[in-house]
Amino acid sequence: MMSLPLMPKATAVWLIDNTGLAFEQIADFCGLHILEIQGIADGEVAMGIQGMDPVTSGELTRDEIVRCEADPKARLKTAKSDLPQPVKRTKGPRYTPVAKRQDKPDGIAWLVRHHPELKDSQIARLIGTTKTTIQAVRERTHWNSPNIRPRDPVLLGLCGQVDLNAAVEKARKAAEKAGITLPKPEIEPEAPPPMASEPSDNPFSLENFGLPKSGH
Repeated sequence: MMSLPLMPKATAVWLIDNTGLAFEQIADFCGLHILEIQGIADGEVAMGIQGMDPVTSGELTRDEIVRCEADPKARLKTAKSDLPQPVKRTKGPRYTPVAKRQDKPDGIAWLVRHHPELKDSQIARLIGTTKTTIQAVRERTHWNSPNIRPRDPVLLGLCGQVDLNAAVEKARKAAEKAGITLPKPEIEPEAPPPMASEPSDNPFSLENFGLPKSGH
């Protein structure tokens, strides 16, 4: 398996801004979903992330970029490096930067609303939280419930689109296999249109001439 860049999203930002590579090529090299790459290009994902040059970091060569720019079907190959590779963490809760931990309840609320098929254990792995917190958000007993706003955890940077898609697909297949009818996602009701005021019966009323009532 090809090793991924040390900073996948920052590398993707740089490749989008500085090369003519196809989105599929960038997604494959960075280990991201093509929808994430599209979101980065549209300015909806990885906002504020500074691009990192993989050539300068020794993860990619300029010749390799040129080769793949000429052939959209080609796939980037990581440059060989003598530097020790970081050990991949496989166990334990997902680490979330301190600056984003306050967004976790918003991400949980979004998943609960839009993907009711997900189990609490799946949400816990995606967001890097506990079942107790998920239950509090679900039952609206969380200490900060009045300020929780459901927001896409992918856009918040709490999880990747690939991981979310995989979890949703797994949950749906498990439900179908068990013959469970999935609940429909919650949809926020639309606000009713404002009621138009009826014209006055008085033929000399200012409202019938399109003028506002005068105050007394």
